[in-house]
Amino acid sequence: MAREARRETAARRPRRLPWKWPSSWRGWPSVGKRRKSRELALQFLYELDLHDDGGGASRLGEFWTRHPADAVVRTFTEELVRGTREHQQKIDDLIRQFTEHWSLDRMAVVDRNILRQGIYELLWAPDVPPKVTINEALEVAKKFSTQESSRFINGILDRIRKEFRPAS
Repeated sequence: MAREARRETAARRPRRLPWKWPSSWRGWPSVGKRRKSRELALQFLYELDLHDDGGGASRLGEFWTRHPADAVVRTFTEELVRGTREHQQKIDDLIRQFTEHWSLDRMAVVDRNILRQGIYELLWAPDVPPKVTINEALEVAKKFSTQESSRFINGILDRIRKEFRPAS
């Protein structure tokens, strides 16, 4: 009887993965925290897009007052915001190049900033797999935009991925 109980208990225990996480992933925020960081980065970029007075760094302090987050989420969010803003001109040029019959001004502010953030991750964050970047952008788009937008974003990000990171 005791032997059978031990077998049942052992059968219910989760099995260990046959591999370890890549060492480059150590110290990364969990998937949930990275998604939260991407969402917060989108919200901040959205605010800056609507009301940019050049004081992005000072606005970040105000943003954290309104949207409290732990240190891991804040660090990843700030990395996304800083990188996206730093490369924004190049990113906007790519958006213009890969979108036909669309101007940046005509694009929804949310969609434009999801694209900017996704392109930043695709091109300047090589440690994030491209498919993960695109999938995360689509999940954020589904939450903050429309179903049509997620298809639009998917098409553009996938074309950029094929152009600049084809082996990935």
